[in-house]
Amino acid sequence: MHLRVPRPRSLAGQLFAMQAVLIAVVVVGYALFTYISDRGQAEDAAGRQARAVSLAIADSPSVAAAIGTPDPTARLQPYAVRVMRDTDVDFVTIMDPYGIRWTHPDPAQIGHPFQGHIERAQRGETFTETYTGTLGPSVRAVTPVLDGERVVGLVSAGIKVEEISKRAQEQLTALSGVAAGALLLGAVGTYVINARLRRHTHGMNADELSRMHDYHQAALHAVREGLLMLDGQYRVALINDGGRELLGVSGDVVGASVADLGLPAQLTGALLASEPRVDEVHLAAERVLVVNTSPVSGGERRGTVVTLRDVTELQSLTGELDSERGFTQALRSQAHEAANRLHTVVSLIELGRAEEAVEFATAELELAQALTDQVVAAVGEPVLAALLLGKTAQAHERGVELVVARESRLDDGLLPPSLPARDLVTILGNLVDNAVDAAQGSLPSRVTVAAYTEAVADGSELVMRVADTGAGVDPAHADLVFQRGFSTKPAGEGGRGLGLALVRQAVRRHGGTLTVTEAEGGGALFEARLPLDATGGAATGPAGSALPRSRPEPGGVR
Repeated sequence: MHLRVPRPRSLAGQLFAMQAVLIAVVVVGYALFTYISDRGQAEDAAGRQARAVSLAIADSPSVAAAIGTPDPTARLQPYAVRVMRDTDVDFVTIMDPYGIRWTHPDPAQIGHPFQGHIERAQRGETFTETYTGTLGPSVRAVTPVLDGERVVGLVSAGIKVEEISKRAQEQLTALSGVAAGALLLGAVGTYVINARLRRHTHGMNADELSRMHDYHQAALHAVREGLLMLDGQYRVALINDGGRELLGVSGDVVGASVADLGLPAQLTGALLASEPRVDEVHLAAERVLVVNTSPVSGGERRGTVVTLRDVTELQSLTGELDSERGFTQALRSQAHEAANRLHTVVSLIELGRAEEAVEFATAELELAQALTDQVVAAVGEPVLAALLLGKTAQAHERGVELVVARESRLDDGLLPPSLPARDLVTILGNLVDNAVDAAQGSLPSRVTVAAYTEAVADGSELVMRVADTGAGVDPAHADLVFQRGFSTKPAGEGGRGLGLALVRQAVRRHGGTLTVTEAEGGGALFEARLPLDATGGAATGPAGSALPRSRPEPGGVR
């Protein structure tokens, strides 16, 4: 048999119990205070009523006249009974100056001494007291009947305490009804409010809510992905550390509008969109982000939950993979051409033209080796050299001549660790791809590449320049061309306009600059400049001097 441990009462239940007890205590306390107060007021009112009746009787001329007769009771008893009935008092007793009754509600008590204090009245003073007489406890007033300065009689009028209690009891009954109504109304209101609270807290108690808050805070700080929550007015309701880092925002942004965060226009538009976004790629200041948005609905739009994933390195690896894929395709094409040349050599040998076969094969081998030697001699950095060789073959397949300018000089080991080859592939590879696309179909179809270091005031810079013979870039689009989604070419599968945006992002990440101008002879000239640290130094020519900045010359390595 399992003992069931009772679950702690929910927060809403605890509040309801506390509020119900509080309302009950307040209502009962108020009712008790009102009852005591009303009873005291009823006694005071009874005393004032008895005093007024006794004074009125004492001042009545008929009473003074009856006292002077041989038998005062005969005239005063009917009068006293009539006054009791008309004034709603319980007794009216008229007596001689020594306290012997002339009237009484019980005729048997006439002629007997008055039960109570009369000394002050005998001295001509009217007073009120509570005393237990023949009719029980009563609030009574005693006043003298004066003939000039002489006391000729006494009058006492009173109301029984029992009657006063009945009056207070009637008020208490009404008060109890009001108190019960107030208690019921308070209980219903408290139940409604706490039912709403129970729905919002999902029936959890205070400990569970506190524990959930702790888990919530720990999860927000522990998760590496960015999390952003927007309210119904697209203001930041919550953002975790990963979200701040990925979006490049700092300070207290909670409560700020998304439009005021200084994010790129397309990213801001995605966050402000009313429809969900699924795995959209957007560029932040220094990162490539995958954005997912989902509205929070509960009968009405309450906000938006945004998740952010950093795919900067993945995008760079994808770019490298694309370059390697292009290089592989170029090698496949070259292998196909090599097979054709080999067939030509074999055919020449079969025809007995051995000397022509050797001459043909030697010329082709020397041309390929010369191209490799010249590229490696100009750009000793192995990753960039391999990239340029692959791009040269790839451009050749598309009918574009890729030229490495004479001033290109980038020795192996020259680049600092802070400038990884992956970023160089992203920058130079995308610039070359863009130039080949632009030059294809033009006459002549040529892309000229230069890569060298140059001394500047505070150190040295790596300069990468790519010029094409295409249609060029409209000066009005000089800045738009680097934005994601901008392209003058038809959109293909997966969209266009991302390559140059990635180039600018990589350049900015290393504190460099990226510009586009018109190349000599037409076309576009893209120039990327990346600062090198002190370990990088500046490349020098044969004379030991830094290479000057100059435009790429077409007479370089082809």
